[in-house]
Amino acid sequence: MKPQGPACERCGTALRAGARSVARYCSTRCRVAAHRARRSVPAELSRRPRWIRRTARKVPLTIDGAAASSTDPSTWSRYRDAAASSAGAGLGFVLDGDGVVCLDLDHCLDVEGTVAGWAQNVLDAVAGSSWVEVSPSGDGLHVWGHGRLPGGAGRRLRLGEGTVEVYATGRYIAVTGRTFGDTPQRLGDLQHVIDSLL
Repeated sequence: MKPQGPACERCGTALRAGARSVARYCSTRCRVAAHRARRSVPAELSRRPRWIRRTARKVPLTIDGAAASSTDPSTWSRYRDAAASSAGAGLGFVLDGDGVVCLDLDHCLDVEGTVAGWAQNVLDAVAGSSWVEVSPSGDGLHVWGHGRLPGGAGRRLRLGEGTVEVYATGRYIAVTGRTFGDTPQRLGDLQHVIDSLL
């Protein structure tokens, strides 16, 4: 029988009465297990030494907690070192123009995780070929892949009722490692999607 009200995302147990409205798991054990199972990044990202830490407000940090920069490679680290660091609130990956791009679909998930129509069109164009993760806010998606962005580091584009930000260089993207759905752990070719957006 399905529990009444909110349930744990991992085991389905009803969340206790009085749990915070943003609670997702019934216990620390379920939270940790869910995060271990779902948090990983494709090797095409983890093997590049372009990782930083970040604050909750997305200020870039080195693994030691000092100021970092998306344009200063001396402040970047290897993935394993950044993942092991406790500085700040999370990880970030620096885009340096080598062909790795990120499509940032802002505010496209509702509270039940349903994708807005305008964002679903982007996901349909990707067709399961690239890794998609849930953004730190929990209501956006990052689509990672390969491509080129003509004329600059990034663009903010209106797409129907939503906004897509396309980044290729000179920026870092906050990374959660929370894979969305059953998307693959690889970076596919996003050039056709970028071209259709521009």
